[in-house]
Amino acid sequence: MNRTAAITRTTKETDVNLTLGLDGSGAGDRQTGVGFLDHMLDLLARHGHLDLAVSVDGDLQTGSHHTVEDTGICFGQALDKALADRVGISRYGTATVPMDEARASCSIDLSGRPFCEFKGDLPLGSIGDFENELAEEFFRAVASAARITIHVTVETGSNAHHMIEAAFKAFARALRYAVAIDPDETGVPSTKGTLT
Repeated sequence: MNRTAAITRTTKETDVNLTLGLDGSGAGDRQTGVGFLDHMLDLLARHGHLDLAVSVDGDLQTGSHHTVEDTGICFGQALDKALADRVGISRYGTATVPMDEARASCSIDLSGRPFCEFKGDLPLGSIGDFENELAEEFFRAVASAARITIHVTVETGSNAHHMIEAAFKAFARALRYAVAIDPDETGVPSTKGTLT
């Protein structure tokens, strides 16, 4: 089974090239021009057991919003494409991850229905060029483009870096479980017979 996808997306704001392999080891180079986003994508690849290569040329002179959102869109599109008809997948994944004083949880349903619920009081401000509120924008973009349901809750914390990192790690772990092949599932895990 070759669960891989490549996405190229060019707009007047960003030029994104992304490849994704769902059955990977964390391989790939992530270069978005936003250091903290690269760090979060590294975590996503490693803890999600994904091979992920990302190259972005974005309009960073206006801030990192477009780069973060468009990277999320492309990741979501690649995820949707790599999942194909979603036959044999576990479908659901849940994880809770601590990061020092912070803790976050994530639940995912590869449902074919886009929805994102992000809860948590992130401190105002930014980490390098990454505005803290862009964490939510990334997850919303992924959910919409991949046609999946994501619930992320930053349960506690005071350090924005730790809080966002816990959220990305929880998302990675939940995604890892959701995309896993279930040896007992012979078709699409849905009474409707489709997740598309």
